[in-house]
Amino acid sequence: MDDDPPLITPLRKCTREGRHYRRDAAVEAQLLELAQLPRDELVERSRIRRRDDPNYVRSECLLYFLRACGKENSETHFERLYKLLLERVLRSLPNPDSLDGETSSLTKSIIRDQVLGRFTDLLAADRGTYQNKLDYFEVRFDGALASLRRDAQAAAWRHENRSATLEFDEETGEPSPEVERAAGSFDPFAPPEGIDDDYRSRFDAAIDALPVEQIRIIEMLRQGIPIDSKDPEAITIAKVLGKSEKTIRTYRDKAFAALREALTGEDR
Repeated sequence: MDDDPPLITPLRKCTREGRHYRRDAAVEAQLLELAQLPRDELVERSRIRRRDDPNYVRSECLLYFLRACGKENSETHFERLYKLLLERVLRSLPNPDSLDGETSSLTKSIIRDQVLGRFTDLLAADRGTYQNKLDYFEVRFDGALASLRRDAQAAAWRHENRSATLEFDEETGEPSPEVERAAGSFDPFAPPEGIDDDYRSRFDAAIDALPVEQIRIIEMLRQGIPIDSKDPEAITIAKVLGKSEKTIRTYRDKAFAALREALTGEDR
């Protein structure tokens, strides 16, 4: 029937429990609305930058229609949406140039290049073979992009061979005050009352974006395994991973800070 709503393709990536990732209800609702628009109107609305504008197109939705261009074999439409999405990514990344335009930060340049390169590689690969990793961007675009930025920051700091990072003191292994504030009392396993129904899907997606070591720690915490224990016979995370209690707690705090940023958009 002509009045039937447009079909929105579901995500394919699954959590460890076998559940498919799900977009936020608000994203799904906007996808249904935007799918009925002519292409030119969709492009014009995607140019809106203010997130508080009622016609603002969420980045999750913009990515969805960009990926859909592969099925429609529409190069022109793809190029227009591709340019708009990359502009959003670039605006979210640190500007390597100083305000006076006379100096440039190598660290910020590396971060921009690596994030942009990784994201564009995923988009290019997705045109040939479905890339499950992009599904996380359709669940929470800002959180997925933040994960790429953290990886790029770590690479940039290693490149410059710094003695300390902005997040952790390499000599003590202790989290900085900024990271402690970011983690705070945040407990990802106990979402606050009134949280949206898609929290679990976004939570699983946020965990998948963490480094492997942090994922293992979060999953063991999820199973109720303690970090350490006075009982010499008890199974602990420190024993399983062969690391000190102090190191495990540092990794946990860093993971919690990343999860908080991905799930709430707060970085402190």
